[in-house]
Amino acid sequence: MTRTIMTVDDSPSMRALLRHALAGEGYQVETAEDGVDALERIDDAEPDLVITDINMPRMDGFELIEAVRGHHRWGNLPILVLSTEFSDEKKQRARSAGATGWIVKPFDPVKLSAAVRRVLV
Repeated sequence: MTRTIMTVDDSPSMRALLRHALAGEGYQVETAEDGVDALERIDDAEPDLVITDINMPRMDGFELIEAVRGHHRWGNLPILVLSTEFSDEKKQRARSAGATGWIVKPFDPVKLSAAVRRVLV
């Protein structure tokens, strides 16, 4: 069974890099350009995992994580943050919002794949 990963990033080039890396590992990849777009697509996409940026227009990653955690269907969905931000304060805020893990951009495809496998057990 193919697992589906939703990537949420306002950068078209980052969405393309993530699609390439994850599709190469055999995952179905759905993309969204920000938190609002992700929430509009999540029910149809039925992801097994969300990977989200933090700094995005309309709805940032923290708000997206909180919205997903508050949704009865998606409350237990694994969520990885992929961001250039790496301060302890930002990581703590993401954990408090309900993030499962954190990956720093630019990402190493091998480390991304390992993190994805860990949370998709």
